[in-house]
Amino acid sequence: MILTIDTATAACSVALIGGDGLHSAARAVVGRGHAERLVPMVQDLLADAGGVTPGAILVDCGPGSFTGVRVGLAAAIGMGMGWGVPVSGCSSTALIAVARFAADPALAAIAVALTGGHGELFVQQFTAHPFAATCDLVSLPPAEAALFASEPIVAGSGAEALVAARGHGEAIDILPDAADAALLPADFRSFEPKPIYGRPPDAKPKAA
Repeated sequence: MILTIDTATAACSVALIGGDGLHSAARAVVGRGHAERLVPMVQDLLADAGGVTPGAILVDCGPGSFTGVRVGLAAAIGMGMGWGVPVSGCSSTALIAVARFAADPALAAIAVALTGGHGELFVQQFTAHPFAATCDLVSLPPAEAALFASEPIVAGSGAEALVAARGHGEAIDILPDAADAALLPADFRSFEPKPIYGRPPDAKPKAA
């Protein structure tokens, strides 16, 4: 069993997945307070599964909320050390894209837009067959994101802002969910467990 954790955005979710797909999951949109909600959610999930100890942990590394991303990573790495199991990462943009492709099998490509810092949007585009990112993750103001994202359907917490700036397309306002990790190809579930910030840090080193 793989325990999956997502706290990168306003949602907090956990799931157990195996070789045959999703076994169980829990999710709540909490806004803030991921640190207080996450561990009890994991405890309840594992208890409901008969007290199973996961054989691995998969955590959403972002992009998203700076604090939320760090909460999920810290918990995943700590649990991994405690259980002696490997920890790997995935991205919030891929989780949203793969979920939309599963919900609409006719959809061939999609843009994902998540609300970022300083009024910017995290944007990345994906194709369904095969599932792949067609561009690098970027963080742009909505006007620039509108020029960058060409796919008519945009999903994520920043979708409405991008479509409004572009003046056309369909916006689907959704957040990543740990349960959707069961849909990800293996190479999208094997990232190094470290933050995907999507933009350079605000703090700059002092000149010598």
